Amino acid sequence: MKYQFKTKRLNVRPYKITDYETWRETFLNLGPAKNKWDKGTRDKKELTKKKFERILKTQNKNIKNDDFIDLIAFHKKTGAIIGFSSLMDISRGVFQNAYLGYRILNPYWREGYGKELIDATIDFSFKKLKLHRLEAGIHPRNIRSIALAKSLGLRREGMSKRRLFLNNKWEDMLIFAMTAEERGVNSISGQLRRGRR
Repeated sequence: MKYQFKTKRLNVRPYKITDYETWRETFLNLGPAKNKWDKGTRDKKELTKKKFERILKTQNKNIKNDDFIDLIAFHKKTGAIIGFSSLMDISRGVFQNAYLGYRILNPYWREGYGKELIDATIDFSFKKLKLHRLEAGIHPRNIRSIALAKSLGLRREGMSKRRLFLNNKWEDMLIFAMTAEERGVNSISGQLRRGRR
């Protein structure tokens, strides 16, 4: 599978149909949300096989279109879902950019999984997908996510006012970014990948 990689503790890849039971059990057993950005246990009515199949269909379509890549982090030893990273709104042509998203499930906070996953996702983006630039939009009060971005070498570019419509209002986002050169990767080797945009 092209869209996969490993870290010291994690196997990272898109979902497969055989992940249904793991996905269901994960979201049935998260417990309550621990902060504004966390999501707690889901209702089992939301966790049907049909819904999972729709998620897979959308995921595979997005990958085929080179638009949006969802990556799931599974613990190597237990097979548990630890968290997720995403490369969203991928733009090719002269831009070669994606928006970086990430989330670690609350049972695994403060164990270094976020840094391990996102560090490897950045490498994957620049080396395997040949992107040139990654951007992460982070809510100004999300102190942990900001600290993670800084620890990985993403540089703060500024505040983007009213950038995302969340919780029924337009929210400001701090923009952090990194280019392939800042990661020590030659981003002009070969021809730039062409895309729809």
